Amino acid sequence: MMDHDAKADLLRYLQEARDSLVWKVEGLGEYDVRRPLTPTGTNLLGLVKHLAGVELGYFGDTFGRPFFDKEPPAWWYTEDAELNADMWATPQESREQIVGLYRRAWEHSNATIASLTLDAVGRIPWWPEERSEVTLHHVVVRVLAETQRHAGHADIVRELVDGSVGDKKGGGNVPDGDQADWERYRDRLEQAAREAGDS
Repeated sequence: MMDHDAKADLLRYLQEARDSLVWKVEGLGEYDVRRPLTPTGTNLLGLVKHLAGVELGYFGDTFGRPFFDKEPPAWWYTEDAELNADMWATPQESREQIVGLYRRAWEHSNATIASLTLDAVGRIPWWPEERSEVTLHHVVVRVLAETQRHAGHADIVRELVDGSVGDKKGGGNVPDGDQADWERYRDRLEQAAREAGDS
């Protein structure tokens, strides 16, 4: 059996999820990258902004490595922050700023992961005291799961915007098919759903 580096494996999967999310905001206009496409407001750029905050909190504050030297931005997770301020971009926040912050968050997170062992202990300040103590391993798994979850949200939102699908540019993990193939497939699923609903 091969000897695997668990930390490297976790980081590889986390980076794949990060990359998948970032490509979902590429090639779209400012309206499409920001517009809410669910009743709860899910939008592509907001997902990137949210995950930047997730990484900076979990890999920064948890392990005594805060990212912000001075005052954090107004949307940062404080008592004064507007509810869900991390889930959307204001007109003054550019795509470049938000994606750039996310990429800097990766660097900060990667440095934390590189400098600590997986059993290193940190404390999540916004969790209840009785369960706030966690290991780096726990945090990496948690952030990986959250990043994959939101990358899945981005898959659906991007498909609704312009039909682009897959976890990589040009598709990836989606069967080949032209528009007619997908229309036939969707029609078949719609018919099966109607038949099941009528029974």
